[in-house]
Amino acid sequence: MNQERNRADLIVGLQWGDEGKGKIVDHMAQTHDIVCRFAGGHNAGHTIVVDEKTYALHLIPSGVLNPNARNIVGNGVVLSPVDFIKEMSQFDDLEGRLFISDKAHLLLPYHALIDQAKELLKGDKAIGTTGKGIGPAYGDKIARVGHRVGELHHPEKLTDKIMHYFEENRAIFDVMGVASPKRDALLAELEGYRSVLSPYIVDTTLLVWKALESGDKMLLEGAQGTMLDIDHGTYPYVTSSTTVSAGACSGLGLNPKDIGKVTGIAKAYCTRVGNGPFPSEDFGEEGERLRKNGHEFGTTTGRPRRCGWFDAVAMKHAVRINGVDQIALMKLDVLDGFDEVKVCVAYEVDGKEIDYVPYDLEDATPVYKSFPGWEKTEGVRKFDDLPETAKTYIEALEAMVGARMGIISTSPQREDTIIRGEAE
Repeated sequence: MNQERNRADLIVGLQWGDEGKGKIVDHMAQTHDIVCRFAGGHNAGHTIVVDEKTYALHLIPSGVLNPNARNIVGNGVVLSPVDFIKEMSQFDDLEGRLFISDKAHLLLPYHALIDQAKELLKGDKAIGTTGKGIGPAYGDKIARVGHRVGELHHPEKLTDKIMHYFEENRAIFDVMGVASPKRDALLAELEGYRSVLSPYIVDTTLLVWKALESGDKMLLEGAQGTMLDIDHGTYPYVTSSTTVSAGACSGLGLNPKDIGKVTGIAKAYCTRVGNGPFPSEDFGEEGERLRKNGHEFGTTTGRPRRCGWFDAVAMKHAVRINGVDQIALMKLDVLDGFDEVKVCVAYEVDGKEIDYVPYDLEDATPVYKSFPGWEKTEGVRKFDDLPETAKTYIEALEAMVGARMGIISTSPQREDTIIRGEAE
């Protein structure tokens, strides 16, 4: 007889990243046994505020703030040991509740040097990466010349492989100005990583399988957002991993039937970091006001984020591609005090109005619909207590994108969250 199988809930960004996933993962992690990170590297950042204390997480899953949750870094992640170890130092007693996939790929300091050198060589054609080495690390993975976390168990052998890699590519690295590492220094570096990380390195694929079989409640978190997905984003101005919900399967060793409820995260407006098309970007005073009100500066880089209005066309695309069951609408309070709030409801491309995301957004001009603003939503914890114009805005977004706003955040504080559930 077939038994009802246990499924993992999933959280995914629906815009260009920085949607506020950290707060929602933290919120949902309080009722989950395991939190898993399935993609990306330390170019991602979650800022979480708990009891007036701010945590900036880049690699460790946000469930670390729940002392009862186990946290898994999956094989789809590229892991920078030096940054991971630094992040670990914020917390005590991680053994037994933090696990790193032995199949996750290593992101080493030379990957960052390569990343920065390539961006410099591109000049005004640069993508606008964080310079953290994400692209080169994933590039090595796909080219089958990368190195996995499990190799840290044998630092001598790993050192030889890396030195050989530099010898093979010496001509290319000379052009970039990237020097070969010194063997002794490299070996000492890798041995240092091993000494700290070895207790946490396991076969996480087996771990997640057993957890689901045993009935544990599992939460999966991605990095960046749908519009930065390597296949479905604004290529080539994207990240190097699969950021959509399907990436959770390959990034953790799950199959599609293992995925349960999908919660998509979106801001009540829109932001982007780095270069690339952003149709609803506002270059004037209102964009600057959004940046100031929303403290829109990158968690990882500190770069000012580009700001603009909610893009319902891109959101509808993201809802469909991720199979979103509900949306968590973040930073509603940032729109407090605006006389009117705009929503991009279509694009104009080559003189035609379209309501879908085309192959290239570079020349897409936004078509806006305006809504009356409101005075204050900050700190509101019940939907009925929101201003009527804010309710109208939320309900209009739901109709446009085809998904319910089941969670609404009205400040960075954990408690300032409206939970609407399935129906009012």
